[in-house]
Amino acid sequence: MEGWQRAFVLHGRPYSETSLLLDLFSENYGRIRVLAKGARGKRSSLKGALQPFTPLLVRWGGRGEVKTLRGAEPISLALPLSGITLYCGLYVNELLARVLEQETAFTELFFDYLNCIQELAATSGTPEPALRRFELAMLGHLGYGVDFLHCAGSGEEVADGMTYSYREEKGFIASLVLNHKTFTGRQLRALSERTFPDADTLRAAKRFTRIALKPYLGGKPLKSQELFRQFVPKKRAGTPPESE
Repeated sequence: MEGWQRAFVLHGRPYSETSLLLDLFSENYGRIRVLAKGARGKRSSLKGALQPFTPLLVRWGGRGEVKTLRGAEPISLALPLSGITLYCGLYVNELLARVLEQETAFTELFFDYLNCIQELAATSGTPEPALRRFELAMLGHLGYGVDFLHCAGSGEEVADGMTYSYREEKGFIASLVLNHKTFTGRQLRALSERTFPDADTLRAAKRFTRIALKPYLGGKPLKSQELFRQFVPKKRAGTPPESE
């Protein structure tokens, strides 16, 4: 690769005694796996920089699946995530690492990701709206196109007071049966606009994104969810990103 790329570390793990194996999310190349040789060494200038949520300029080389990191410089300090927002950020990182194919460009999604973690860093309330907006944006970039505003059966515009059942690969169809795949027209408008004015629309957005993400994630649980359950008391204010 020629030149520098803006990127974030999604995940890293030790490799050999002094190196790191990193999953990066880059602006123009998508998810890239790189080997940062010597990054854990005592004299390494990269030791504190290669952390999640730190905006970076990076460059790498190599032809194989695992590239070699040639350089990395922090653009700014790490975005200040802590407590519940830190777990939410880890959740978003894990989503990207799980669902994105390597070396596939998702430039617009890169900026959706940046907006999400900036919103998480700035939030003083629930992080749920930022998570739901990001999940919906990611699904759109992956080609998971859904028409939230029209009934797939009749083609008519959804009505706020009507209920609609979601059917994969078809869309939303008017239904009198109520279950976890049923949504009101008002909830569907909120999903389309990615604006969630109340708890009802937020819950509906979470239900929909869980349904839509399931084929991408399979049956393997997310590690960020396990961490949240282990370290955050259930009574804590705010709704965890993984709650059922």
